[in-house]
Amino acid sequence: MTSYLPPIAKPSSLRLRLLALVLRRMMGKTPSWLTVWSARMPFGFTAWMGKVNSLNKKLSVEPDIVVLLRARVDDVNTCLQCQDSGRWYVNRKQPHLVPKLDGLFDYRRNPLFSVKERAALDFASELAEHRSVSPDTFMALSAHYSERQVCEIVWVVSTNFLLNLNNLGMGIGSDGLCELAGLPTAAPTGTPL
Repeated sequence: MTSYLPPIAKPSSLRLRLLALVLRRMMGKTPSWLTVWSARMPFGFTAWMGKVNSLNKKLSVEPDIVVLLRARVDDVNTCLQCQDSGRWYVNRKQPHLVPKLDGLFDYRRNPLFSVKERAALDFASELAEHRSVSPDTFMALSAHYSERQVCEIVWVVSTNFLLNLNNLGMGIGSDGLCELAGLPTAAPTGTPL
């Protein structure tokens, strides 16, 4: 997929150029969101995305569940850029989650997922698909998570949704990070739940 606006190879901001250099060394290429979206925006917008990442480190919800929630929202929104970068990250930093990423499209029936994970994924799926959740879905989530954790799960879904929409609205697709790094790519996904 070609983005709607052409990439800017050398952003005017020194901070963006430094960020591009760091990400290129880490990932093997500069992410398209940086060259298409961030390169045209004041740096504060990109810094806010970094702040979201920092705030996520303060969440009390288990990091594995956060990764699964983000992946599920990416799948619902069909954000190929986010799916690709999320899988790249999991392959490198949390490889034990690869089987769950592969089975995410059928998490309700897949024995790899706990009842607690299913409750969180049901909530995230419903919120992402319908922009609301039923009282039953909320109660099922509340049975496994504290009030703070419920708020954190809403935060994870909503911030991920914003990042998905930024990419989708700009026509930014996969950067091929997994292929570039020689990592396994995604199994077939969908929302046949």
